[in-house]
Amino acid sequence: GVDTVDLVANDSGGAVAQLLAIRHPQRVRTLLLTNCDVEPDSPPPALKPVFELAEMGIWPDAWLAPWLKDKAKARAPDGLGGMCFSNPEHPTDAAIEQYLGPILQSIERKDLANRYALGLKPNPLAGIEDDLRKLDIPVRVVWGMSDGIFSKDNPDYLARILPRVEGVRRI
Repeated sequence: GVDTVDLVANDSGGAVAQLLAIRHPQRVRTLLLTNCDVEPDSPPPALKPVFELAEMGIWPDAWLAPWLKDKAKARAPDGLGGMCFSNPEHPTDAAIEQYLGPILQSIERKDLANRYALGLKPNPLAGIEDDLRKLDIPVRVVWGMSDGIFSKDNPDYLARILPRVEGVRRI
């Protein structure tokens, strides 16, 4: 029953939001994009090791299980916290348990996680730039500059191709 939305999107959700906006522009009133995939940076190179492990069927055990077992390792610079959080005290132990515990709960869930990761490998945004250039909705971009996953050039790319970018804020 919702006719229009003000859409806020991050990470792979930013790719979904861009696809939604070009396929159903009448449904998206405004768009706010934060650190996310863009056509020339999807998937980001930082996901290459995830894909390699998922192709071997071992991504959850090789990468996620050690973080669940050792929360300090999860918060290290090369861990979940260091890669995805700006505050070194986050994620909390409880958050790590909540994020990773269900994924590692069974062989079936680990298999689903591997398949999910591999589902991110093909670029879902390939070929959408021309459609984005025609998008007539207000867009704002907020970009965390300490992000090591998505390129620091992505906000400039979005500002160049989206006709109604009404501001780019780098934090």
